[in-house]
Amino acid sequence: MLFLTKILIFNFKMKKIIYLSVALTGFLNLYSQEKTEKISTDYNKWSIDINAGLSRPTTPFTQGYFVEDLSFFHVDFGARYMFNPKFGLKADIGIDKYDQSKNSLPFKGEYYRANLQGVVNVGRILNFEDFSQRLNLQLHAGFGYSYLQTDAFDGKDEMTNVPIGLTAQFKISERVALNADFTMINNISQHYTFDGNTGGVDGPIIQDRGFNSTMYNATLGFSIYLGKNGKHADWVADNSELIALEQRVAQLEIMLNDTDRDGVADYVDVEPNTMGGITVDTKGRGIDMNSNGVPDEVESYIERMKKGDTNISTKGGQSIEDLINGGYINVYFDTDSSKPKSESMDAVNFVIQYLRNKPNASVDLIGYADEIGNSEYNKSLSVARSTYVKDIITKAGINASRLNTIGQGEDNSVDANSKEARSLVRRVTFKLK
Repeated sequence: MLFLTKILIFNFKMKKIIYLSVALTGFLNLYSQEKTEKISTDYNKWSIDINAGLSRPTTPFTQGYFVEDLSFFHVDFGARYMFNPKFGLKADIGIDKYDQSKNSLPFKGEYYRANLQGVVNVGRILNFEDFSQRLNLQLHAGFGYSYLQTDAFDGKDEMTNVPIGLTAQFKISERVALNADFTMINNISQHYTFDGNTGGVDGPIIQDRGFNSTMYNATLGFSIYLGKNGKHADWVADNSELIALEQRVAQLEIMLNDTDRDGVADYVDVEPNTMGGITVDTKGRGIDMNSNGVPDEVESYIERMKKGDTNISTKGGQSIEDLINGGYINVYFDTDSSKPKSESMDAVNFVIQYLRNKPNASVDLIGYADEIGNSEYNKSLSVARSTYVKDIITKAGINASRLNTIGQGEDNSVDANSKEARSLVRRVTFKLK
């Protein structure tokens, strides 16, 4: 009786936990749907859970009827689906058989249940992977249908059940994990006692019993993981927040780059292709006092070339030929476009002026595309870009025989996930010959 009294007290305390756990599980499953898209899906989501072990019904019992302290017949079988490494859903069935103790009036009973439960992967939430790659802990709770059968009455005593349990896991391999589970099951509207009578220890059984019926299961078993991927969601660390942070840091690093080395970071640089040595304003634009679209220093270089000075150098010690061949003079394009950006026309004009003053010079026009899209299409797009620039130069009076177009295709030298970096490779560059 002392043991039974302790169980009853424990049961009363656990009822409050049930209500909170069921509500929490529902909320967490909804929350999981919002977070799923941020986590990689390269892991298996399905598993089969098989457990067997001990069971003990505790209340209600009729006066004079006592159950074995532990019955060695309980089995349950479940299929589980994880939305992501933290939250999932499982459907399971369970069977319990129990018998009288030595000092009890005779009875036998069987209890059957089917459940739908939410699963919270506590190990992933608490980052168990920081100290162990094989230990895990899961909380599960839900509701379902159940019925009781005994040799004391005909038919079934049907009811609703609300289970809540905790499962410890030990990973044997990427396909199998060992489980140790403890589950408390509370039944709603149980009309008979577990011994099959209609009266309890405290008097006649009430038809609408609420949660005044409880059974406990303690089991061992296995989770068998299904799927073609190497890992299951049970063991995948959710590092989406870390990845997002790394991406933001990488983006900041790109924004702080100074591609044209003019002293102005790319994220505020209106002209990210300014040639070396050109004086720029706070937005990276070459100083153009006469507003003719050509930086003043470039104009001075060209004027000196007209006078026969072919050894012109920029402030950085580079000749105009070096600037052109070194990739400082580029024509940039929008995504999926063969028409140059308006701000890139200065670069085209610069090359035109050079070719006018160097009548024996010829140039390769080399087109590029970023990695987004089909490679074959990007190849043709790079050709179209170099051809478009050639047309502009020929219409400016430069003989087409001096211009050779090359479609180089995709430029994979930058991070394909960075929008800013991709804008730097959608271009046409020049090589003097």
